[in-house]
Amino acid sequence: MCHLMRLFDPCDSVFVHRRTVASDLNCICNWTVSCSFHWRVFLTFFRRVSKPMNETISELLGTAAAELLQHECKTIDRKRLHVPGPDYLERVVCGSDRNQRVINNLARLFGHGRLAGTGYVSILPVDQGIEHSAGASFAPNPDYFDPENIVRLAMEGGCNAVASTFGVLGAVSRKYAHRIPFLVKINHNELLSYPNSYDQILFGSVQRAFDMGAAAVGATIYFGSEQSRRQIVEVAAAFERAHELGMATVLWCYLRNSAFKKDKDYHASADLTGQANHLGVTIQADIIKQKLPVGNGGFNAIEFGKTSPLVYEKLTSDHPIDLCRYQVANCYMGRVGLINSGGASSGASDLAEAVKTAVINKRAGGTGLISGRKAFQRPMAEGVELLHRIQDVYLDPSITLA
Repeated sequence: MCHLMRLFDPCDSVFVHRRTVASDLNCICNWTVSCSFHWRVFLTFFRRVSKPMNETISELLGTAAAELLQHECKTIDRKRLHVPGPDYLERVVCGSDRNQRVINNLARLFGHGRLAGTGYVSILPVDQGIEHSAGASFAPNPDYFDPENIVRLAMEGGCNAVASTFGVLGAVSRKYAHRIPFLVKINHNELLSYPNSYDQILFGSVQRAFDMGAAAVGATIYFGSEQSRRQIVEVAAAFERAHELGMATVLWCYLRNSAFKKDKDYHASADLTGQANHLGVTIQADIIKQKLPVGNGGFNAIEFGKTSPLVYEKLTSDHPIDLCRYQVANCYMGRVGLINSGGASSGASDLAEAVKTAVINKRAGGTGLISGRKAFQRPMAEGVELLHRIQDVYLDPSITLA
């Protein structure tokens, strides 16, 4: 206990970086926060490590624990997948046409934070000030109007990278770009134009992201929208330039079309989001960000495009892990990593929802989670705790591929 207290001395600028419960106290990295914050994090950590990770995760999953933790996938066999792991870059990426500088920056991203060296990633995205308005995003915790607190949350939360806007990351780039990988979001849909429209427009150049020391750039395409073809051309060109400069690329693969709502909303159906993923990897995204699938059968319900009965009879089922695996399959069977989004903050249930999403993603063959509002729309210590709980899923060796 004395050794534990020494490592967690609230006046030391360190924090524990866990890879497994057995090695919780082995890896230490810089932490620059107040003494009181360290002490709160220590107390939370000490309460949690007194029980096995999987037990805590099972409790958070509640009645869904058995369904999610014991599921065996009978659709797309896990042996077909290129699964995340410590050797992911050497085993998969190094055989591609990515140049050495891109691989170096991917290594930075996969080698940072609590998930360093696992092949999984946890990313904090904070672009909602543009996408959803700053007031709607930051009123729950006004500290995050300040860009530095966004980066601090990502660092103290043990994230692999922080994703945000040119303005947010540029405001603190000289202080932090060398301390945590920056992922600069280069296009956005702003909501101040009236009437509101839904179109992703460029807010800056790839060169500017490179100049501020970014490891990666990110962009959104609204597949299915009237503007999607222009967005595909713009983002494909931006990603090509990013790769030339040595930066990795992350694509937010979202669907947007009012016609995708019929008897229910099909914007997150497995077949439609899977095809969006397939388009995303075609323009050479290194990581795909996608919403967790909800339901299936979008092509048939909307009566457009082309699909096959085998997609619904053999390649998917109604189980959320099987639906997510179809998303992974459309990312070249996992050659390109799939990270699912954490979704909006809904209050007290945020932690359980985030852990559930992480379990589904990991067991499906995904590469990690990108969670923003659930983490930053609350006090920082609680946001750090939520991010750690998400990461615990990927650090738990008992949670395996389905």
